[in-house]
Amino acid sequence: MASLSLNRLPIAGKIGVGGVFCALLGVAYYVLLHTDVAGRIDREKRSTGELDAELSRQRQSQASYFADRDELAMRQQKQRELNKVLPTDTEAATFLSAIQAVSNIAGIDLKAWTPQEEVPQAFFAKVPMKLQITGRFHQIAKFIYEVGKQDRIINMENLELSDPKLEGEDIVLKANCLATTFHLIKKAPAPAVPGAPGAPGAPATPAGGTK
Repeated sequence: MASLSLNRLPIAGKIGVGGVFCALLGVAYYVLLHTDVAGRIDREKRSTGELDAELSRQRQSQASYFADRDELAMRQQKQRELNKVLPTDTEAATFLSAIQAVSNIAGIDLKAWTPQEEVPQAFFAKVPMKLQITGRFHQIAKFIYEVGKQDRIINMENLELSDPKLEGEDIVLKANCLATTFHLIKKAPAPAVPGAPGAPGAPATPAGGTK
């Protein structure tokens, strides 16, 4: 019936009906295509926003990591410097090596050295060592001066000069002194509370628990 009706229409009518039909198809196609594209655009915008937020979080995490790394490196460097000044162990060999090196610089003769017992204090311990040296007065003065320039703390005490002897045009002196360095005392673990689980004398808990 519709085809018969269309056959009866003049050519202009047929063209008009065809145009309307094409227009309707175009509108439907545009609406469907536009809706799909708009949906894709919205999804891409949301995805882009999420990626930007994740990138921002990653950059903040990276900046925090670099800051923590730099702070750790700085603290480690400070700890190394502190260990040079005030080590955690006696390091008697290093102490004596420093004294011998300074004696060579000053030009004195290190005759004898006698380590003494440590003297513990509240947070550190004294590490004394008796020294017997010989040299000219200015050499002994330079020795004491150079000892004070060492990285590790070393105090020179009880300096006694004696037995001046004329050697050529110089007077050589004998000197006895006490060189004292220090080291940190490591904190001992806190004593267990009597009666606490695991402490000496504490009652053992039965394997099956208490009833």
